[in-house]
Amino acid sequence: MSRDPATDQLVNYKKGIKSKDDQGKITTGSGNPVDSHTASLTAGPKGPILLQDFTLIDELAHFDRERIPERVVHAKGAGAFGYFEVTHDISAYCKAKIFSEIGKRTPLAVRFSTVGGESGSADTVRDPRGFAVKFYTEEGIWDLVGNNTPIFFIRDPIFFPVFIHTQKRNPETHLKDVDMFWDFITLRPETTHQVMFLFSDRGIPDGYRHMNGYGSHTFKLVNAKNEAVYCKFHYKTDQKIKNLPAKQAGDLSGSDPDYSIRDLYNAIATGNYPSWTMYIQVMTFKQAENWKFNPFDLTKVWPHDEFPLIPVGKIVLNRNPKNYFAEVEQIAFSPAHMVPGIEPSPDKMLQGRLFSYSDTHRHRLGPNYLQLPVNCPYRSKIANYQRDGPQALYNQDGAPNYFPNSFGGPTEVPGVGLSKFTTVGDVQRYNTDDDDNVSQPAVFWKKTLNEQERQRLVDNIVDHLRHAVGFIQERAVKNFAKVDAEFGKRLLEGLRKHGQGNFQANL
Repeated sequence: MSRDPATDQLVNYKKGIKSKDDQGKITTGSGNPVDSHTASLTAGPKGPILLQDFTLIDELAHFDRERIPERVVHAKGAGAFGYFEVTHDISAYCKAKIFSEIGKRTPLAVRFSTVGGESGSADTVRDPRGFAVKFYTEEGIWDLVGNNTPIFFIRDPIFFPVFIHTQKRNPETHLKDVDMFWDFITLRPETTHQVMFLFSDRGIPDGYRHMNGYGSHTFKLVNAKNEAVYCKFHYKTDQKIKNLPAKQAGDLSGSDPDYSIRDLYNAIATGNYPSWTMYIQVMTFKQAENWKFNPFDLTKVWPHDEFPLIPVGKIVLNRNPKNYFAEVEQIAFSPAHMVPGIEPSPDKMLQGRLFSYSDTHRHRLGPNYLQLPVNCPYRSKIANYQRDGPQALYNQDGAPNYFPNSFGGPTEVPGVGLSKFTTVGDVQRYNTDDDDNVSQPAVFWKKTLNEQERQRLVDNIVDHLRHAVGFIQERAVKNFAKVDAEFGKRLLEGLRKHGQGNFQANL
């Protein structure tokens, strides 16, 4: 019977065992041999178990602690390893050594994920997809942590925890709640652009190989002359964009909820290595000062006709994880992990993530999570004054643990600090409610989508929105009508076909 590589994993593992020595012997966690793994140590055949049965206690105690806290978001995912190869010279913009010469390869890891669901949820739900890349550079780790969309729902991180709550479960019923979702969406019109993307065809990618990736945020690139520009990162799939129809996605949620994980594993296992082409967009500081909208607003894109894509290199995935927990569940990405030449911009959402990601890793994996092999910056030497804590695998031997010192401890590295920049402004909480929330969604409706795609967008929104309470439906229709009156009209007509939409929207 023909079976795919993922199904045959155990069969293939057994084929790799050439001798009894390769197979190994059962031991406790401390490496001591185990005489029997089929019976506990008891006083007589029917007697009680003895506390001295360390083999049993070792098994149970470890089992009780096998699970680590699940990621609050991006809980369900797949991972793979490969390399990044430079194909074009961007040294005019960036001094990072990863881009130092054409043909240079840097090892990397990628984790793809859904956003809102739990670890056991289906891969084929309508949801943004995470696309996080970890580059193991000689200057340390660079994490480019993005999604399969160039935009996001919100532009201020103060909304992130509550927004994610609306994607999770009702605190009383413990059920997904359509009113929670649409109530927040309709009260925050900056979500419109991303919501239209989510309910379009690209809201359900056909696996992880057939979707683009985006750094999404605005970053800063600095060259060897200390000249800086703003930039956005894009990685376009070389397998071409491919999406799942809603009906097929729903069927797969029941028949193969791990569809995307399986597809990625089998592609790599059969030598069909997926790849993406990386590009950057560049905006000068002067352009940013005078631009018609806030270039650091995560709910907006930079138009390609005004800021064209500049090719950089290739991302290639050619190795599956050897152990999912060790290399995927424990991998930890943070936008704060940057190398010299790549810096943060004033992007508010990015600024919030610079803190939040590392903080959650310290909670989920422990303060020494960067010492785990999959997270370790193994191509650069680690030397600092951090010590101890749980799982301190590399505690730097007898090196001084205080600074400054006179005994050979690591010293500062002049010249690798952030580029100089000036910021001015009155400190207060600036409300961005009234920023332009409809111009780019209008372009998406009129120019990006064709007629068939527009109709599927309407149908997908109606199919979800029709379960919400009436006043939220009305608010949603009015919001979408601001993008385009025809859009709102078609949504209202769709709702009324389902016996909903019993209100006058004045479209």
